[in-house]
Amino acid sequence: MIARIWTGFTHASDQDTYFRYLEETGLKDYASIPGNRGVWVLRRVHEGRAEFTLISLWDSWDAIKAFAGPDYEKSVYYPEDKKFLLELDPNVRHYEVMASPVAQS
Repeated sequence: MIARIWTGFTHASDQDTYFRYLEETGLKDYASIPGNRGVWVLRRVHEGRAEFTLISLWDSWDAIKAFAGPDYEKSVYYPEDKKFLLELDPNVRHYEVMASPVAQS
C-alpha cells in the first residue's frame, strides 16, 4: 500500500468552509478511484492559519496515476482552491506503508 500526503493552509476563518469544499471535490474524487483505500483528513489551527494534511491510501501506483495523472508527484488542485489556499504546493509526498491499522487484503 502507498500513502500519498498533501498539505495545504487556509486562513483559520476559512477552515470549516474549506473542509466542506474538500468533501465536494478531492474527497469525492479519491473515493471514486478503484484502488483508493480511503483518506484521513487532519486539521491543525495555529497562529491564525488552518493546516490541512490529507493522507490517502492506495493499492498501487496505477491507482494513484488514475487519480493524479501520469505526473503523479504533482499536487491535484481544483478550480476554487486558489480562493482558499494561502499557497499552492506543487508536489505531494509518497510513502510505502509498512504497517497500518487499515486492514490489508
